[in-house]
Amino acid sequence: MKKVLAIFSSLNGSEGNSSKLANEYLSKMGKDDSVLINRVDAASLALPHLTSEEMQAWMTEASERNESQQALAKVSDDIVEAVKEADEIVLAVPMYNFGIPSSLKAYFDRVARAGITFKYTETGPVGLLENKSATVFAARGGVYAGSDFDTQTPYLKHFLNFVGINNVKFVYAEGLNMGEEQANEAFSAASKKIIELTNG
Repeated sequence: MKKVLAIFSSLNGSEGNSSKLANEYLSKMGKDDSVLINRVDAASLALPHLTSEEMQAWMTEASERNESQQALAKVSDDIVEAVKEADEIVLAVPMYNFGIPSSLKAYFDRVARAGITFKYTETGPVGLLENKSATVFAARGGVYAGSDFDTQTPYLKHFLNFVGINNVKFVYAEGLNMGEEQANEAFSAASKKIIELTNG
């Protein structure tokens, strides 16, 4: 059984362009009975900004946590467990003000746990989430891939690599707010890429 964790982050839910791309991919994968898909909407989780209290809860031994710390730690523990269980991570990522949605950043902040998803060594950090892949569906109103304005691609690569996920693929749909023709061409190109990925 292949387990897929699909993380959505559009403020527009299933109507978001990044969500549509990811769902197209997932619908093709879902035709295989051996694929189990776990869907998470980071936007609706409404995770708060990370606080020192929450980080302190992580660093406190589980047996020594008070009731508040137990509740704080459980948020990250549950997120990390879902990521650990997955063979593939699917990320539906719109571009907001040249970056990833803050809801997704808050989710990632709960994934990066020293000693659990990565560790520091004498030669630098080592990711502990092994034997996983990630597929990113990036939807943008303008055209940014390969330019200095695309901060998403390097950030997502760096973060995923940092926790041990080195097999990362990107599917872009760009220029979606630059006229109907451009949008149709972008979705068509993305659909072809999705067919390539699911047939591979």
